[in-house]
Amino acid sequence: MLNSDQTEIDLPPTHSETESVFSDCGGVGGRGGGPEDAGSVGLCGQSRVAEPGEALKKDLQHLSREERRRRRRATAKYRTAHATRERIRVEAFNMAFAELRKLLPTLPPDKKLSKIEILRLAICYISYLNHVLDV
Repeated sequence: MLNSDQTEIDLPPTHSETESVFSDCGGVGGRGGGPEDAGSVGLCGQSRVAEPGEALKKDLQHLSREERRRRRRATAKYRTAHATRERIRVEAFNMAFAELRKLLPTLPPDKKLSKIEILRLAICYISYLNHVLDV
């Protein structure tokens, strides 16, 4: 805290590694109001260092929409989220095949069938049932 006769100028500067030594030149807490302030000249006449996110945004602005999408998809966070969604989708797909397999008559009843065999057997069985109903 400051005494009544102390000002902020009397205090020694405390800057983190990511802050610029000129970050107190403009804005609250050394941060500007928005991305348009990145790299601008502050009140003390020194240029400010842009935040890491701002530099990345400026770097990506010149890229095409497809290239930005490609780079976004290359992040580890995106890949893990995509892998999780894909795992859930494949599990649901496999459960549906298992349910369909239970409805198909085979000898022996627990015979292991591939997915394509399950589909072909289901087609034949449905065709057979239609034939039985038509007769």
